[in-house]
Amino acid sequence: MNKIKAFICLENTTKLLFIEAYLELARARILKKLPFHKVVPFLGEQMCETSYSESDIDRKLVRGISQAINIMSDYTFWESQCLVKAIAGMKMLERRKIECTLYLGTGKDETGKMIAHAWLRSGPYYITGFEGMNRFTVIGKFAKQIRLKNEGE
Repeated sequence: MNKIKAFICLENTTKLLFIEAYLELARARILKKLPFHKVVPFLGEQMCETSYSESDIDRKLVRGISQAINIMSDYTFWESQCLVKAIAGMKMLERRKIECTLYLGTGKDETGKMIAHAWLRSGPYYITGFEGMNRFTVIGKFAKQIRLKNEGE
């Protein structure tokens, strides 16, 4: 009940961001159930990266999206781990015309078992999956580049 009261007390823009994050986590979870080759076209340009430059990035907005994704992932009725969070964050950034790169990596856990991880970066900021990303070798990356259409196209 305290969490509901806390949600009600939030600013309307924050509430909307949290609701959007929840819905995007749901959509990302549905995408994760599909064969990966069908999801790839939604992720952006394969094996490309966006710039690490901070120009054209609203730091406060990016931080808000990161917080909304990470907080709301704790309240989903489905698994919302690294790949689901990264896809949801990518879609939220894309809606705001903010470039980002989704990374896929593999590594080994403490027992030597092969594990995978996904994380999302926009400019110099890591949106999701930044915890432990250094333990993984990048095997795939997808750049969501925002190209402005020329007049007359």
